[in-house]
This record gives sequence, C-alpha cells and structure tokens, in this order.
Amino acid sequence: MGQKGLVVGMQDSNTPRNAEGVPASRWKRWRPSLGLSSKLLLLTVAFVMISEVLIFVPSIANFRNTWLRDKLAVAGVAATVMTEAKVLSPELKQELLQTTGATAIAYTEGNTRYLIARDAETGPVTGTINMSSVTPWEAIHCSFGTLFGLKSGSVRVIGAVGMGEGRTVDMIIPVSYMRKDLLDYSFNILQLSLVISVLTATLVFLALRWLFLRPMQQIFQSMGAFAREPENARTFLKPSDRSDELGEAERQLANMQRSLNQALHQQRRMADLGLAVSKINHDMRNLLASAQLFLERLEGLPDPTVQRVAPKILATLDRAARYTSAVLSYGKAQEAPPQLRLVRLHNLVNDVSEVQGLNANDDVQLENKIATDLELEVDPEQFFRVLQNLCRNAEQALAGDKDASVVKRITFEAQTGGEQIRLTVTDTGPGVPEKQHASLFKAFQSSGKVGGTGLGLAIAAEIVRAHGGEIKLNTENAVGACFEIFLPYRHIEKSSEQVTRLFPVERRERG
Repeated sequence: MGQKGLVVGMQDSNTPRNAEGVPASRWKRWRPSLGLSSKLLLLTVAFVMISEVLIFVPSIANFRNTWLRDKLAVAGVAATVMTEAKVLSPELKQELLQTTGATAIAYTEGNTRYLIARDAETGPVTGTINMSSVTPWEAIHCSFGTLFGLKSGSVRVIGAVGMGEGRTVDMIIPVSYMRKDLLDYSFNILQLSLVISVLTATLVFLALRWLFLRPMQQIFQSMGAFAREPENARTFLKPSDRSDELGEAERQLANMQRSLNQALHQQRRMADLGLAVSKINHDMRNLLASAQLFLERLEGLPDPTVQRVAPKILATLDRAARYTSAVLSYGKAQEAPPQLRLVRLHNLVNDVSEVQGLNANDDVQLENKIATDLELEVDPEQFFRVLQNLCRNAEQALAGDKDASVVKRITFEAQTGGEQIRLTVTDTGPGVPEKQHASLFKAFQSSGKVGGTGLGLAIAAEIVRAHGGEIKLNTENAVGACFEIFLPYRHIEKSSEQVTRLFPVERRERG
C-alpha cells in the first residue's frame, strides 16, 4: 500500500460510521428527507394508533370478561336442564364441552356439587377466576398475560348465572383455547385500527394541508423567487383575504418584500449617485486649486481691502477643498473619526457667521451669546459643519419671510452644568412642522425647503454622536425652531475615551 492509500486508510478508520459500517458523512447523504406533508401524515397515523392502543387495553379486558360470562351462561343452561331431567345424555355432554371449550363443567348448589360434564383429558389448573369479584386491573393483567403466552395449563372459572342465590357454575377452560379467541379479537381490532388511522390521518392531513401547508408553501415559493429576483415585482406575494395568523404573515411578508425592493432601488441609485459625485469631486478639487492660486497672487497686492479679505477667502476655499475630499463620507459606514482639539466655541460661531455672510446681512442677524472664554474639546472642522448646517437651515427658514417688520434672528447660547455642555441654536422662524419631527435627523428626509437634500441634519446628528453627544429638537420652544446639542464638557480625558470607544483608531498629536 502506498503512502496515499495508508493515509486514506487511517482516515477511514477514524471516520464515524453507522451500524452498517457506512461512513457518517455518506450516511447523511443517503438518509431520505421527509417533507412537512409526509411528517404530518406519519405523525397523525402514529397518534391515532397510540389512541387505539389506549382504547385497546380496556377493550381486550372487557372482551375477556364477556367471553367468560358467555361460556358460563351456556353451562348454566346445561345445569338447568340437568336439574329438571336429572341426567344428560353422553352426546349432549360432548356437545356442551365442544361449545364452551371447557374440559370440565360442574354445578354447585349450597354445599352440594354436581359434575355436569368432563373430558377425559383435563390439564393442570394454574389459576382461578371468580367473575363476581374480579377487578378491572386484574382483568387487564390476566388478559395480556394470556394474550402474550405468559400463562399455561387450564384456568378455573366460577360465576353465578342467575339461577338463584347460592348457585354457581364451575368450568375448567384451557388457557390456549381462550388465547386463540383473544388473538382473533386483537387481530380484528388491529385491522380496524389501521383502517381508522389511515382514514383519520387522511382527513386530518387534507384539512391541515388546506389550512396551513398550502399557504405556507406559497409563502416559501414567494420567498425563494424574491431571493432570486428581488427587483422583479412579479415575485411579490399576493396576500389572501385570510384573517388568521397566516393571513397576517402573508401581508407582513408582502410589505417586507416591497420595502426591500424600494431599499434596493434606492441603494443602487445611491451607488450611481456616489459614482457621479466622485467624478464631480475630482473636477471641483481642480477648480478650487486654481482659485487658490489666483488668490495667492492677489495677496501680494498692497490694497488693504484685499489684504483683509483674501485670507478669509483662502480659508474658505481651503475648507471647501477639504469638504470635497470628504463629500462621499456619508455613503460610508460612518464619518471619519473626530480629531479632538480644544477650541473656543465663541470664535467657531463667529467663523460660521462670516462664512454665511450674516455679519454683513441686515436682513438676518446672528447673535452670539456664548462666553468668549468657553473652551470645548471637539474636532474643529467637523463641529464647524454641524454649526454651519444648523445656521444655514435657520437662515433659509428666515429668508423665506419677506415681511420687513418680522424679526429675523439666529441665537447661539451655551450653558454648562455637571459633566456636559448644552448648546442651543434658536431662530425666530416658523419652526419645524410636527409631522416632520420623527424623520428630522434621517437621511434624505428634507424639511421641505426648496433644493434641500435632507442630509444636513443627518450628518450633523452623526457627527454629534461621534463626539459622544446628542442633538435633538426642543419641541417646547414657543417661537421658531430650537436645536439642542449636549456634549461632554471640560472632562477631556473622559470625552476622549468616549470617542475612542466609538472610533478605536490612533488619534493625531495635538499641537
């Protein structure tokens, strides 16, 4: 045997096998698989057979008692005839023994016992049955003992046959004779039970198939077809008019299939949109780079206005370039991990005001009530986006009102207490409609403004969560919209650890 054959032989010797010596892996493949319908049919037959067995136990005992009483009744008639005629002919005695199957029959009246008939061959008596005092459990035990051949010889049966008080009939009956009739009765019961079981199982199977299996098979087929072609609307399950649990399952599955189909369409559109945005992003970066070059040349001009404005424009273009490089970040699993730095929140709000042009805007005013010395550990670029999104939304809501007498103001405030800071952004606009409260921070759920994509608040919420905080709409505000941001305050180590748990990456050095 070669080395390969030796290895195979060693593997075969360690492979688990069944009783016939077939490897377990092959045996599993050979093992027949039963469907739900076959299992249901077999279980129904088995349960009906179990019920028949439970019925058979008392019935066999009742048959045995009835059989013995019938034999005693025949012997009682013979005893009556003997009482009147005083004697029985040999032919009548032999016929009586053949009819009852007994080997000896006796009649007792008071203390006197009369022998009615007797066979020449009488086996040993191994037991006595008194029909007047036999209990159901004794009848069951004796019946099964006789049926399974646990008893032998002959049994003595004593019983009254309605001839008056003190009169009884004794019979000696071979156990084999009684066992033959018990076997015949059991075989007939078995045949009847099989017929009843098959008939009952068939009826139950057909009923359950119509009620459960058929709709379940339709559900399984629809699920398989939908898994193969989720974009094909023809694979959707058509719910029936059933009002039970299966009908509800059909309706829920149909709704789930429609929702998954819509989500798949949206996902593919987003993938196409992401590809288009990536191409636009590349061209936009080139345009911004060109604009930065031109502004760098303008910085050399001695004009004071240019010297004052050019750095701000350059900073804005630099920030726009960084935004274009992260424009696809929402399509990823999450935003980039925040790089925490200590920032003065008052100055960050002023930067937002300058970028939005609110300082020079006489129509919409920005009121910065945040203390100038308030320091907060955040990612300055990401948190700037949060504040800018909130400020832009408020400005657009206020700009829609053309009435010059209406106050148009955006207010930034911050309160510290305990281990967190509460930053509020409040405007005097019309507020957020109540029907949009539930989907306010969900992507692509625009608040209704023209040209809105519904990404601003979703991105803001994601960034705030990445900083270990929470953003929500204060619905108790009487005028306008009020957004609240809760963040860890001054506990730098604690907030850093919270962010590190959310984004387990190595942070850049501060400096």
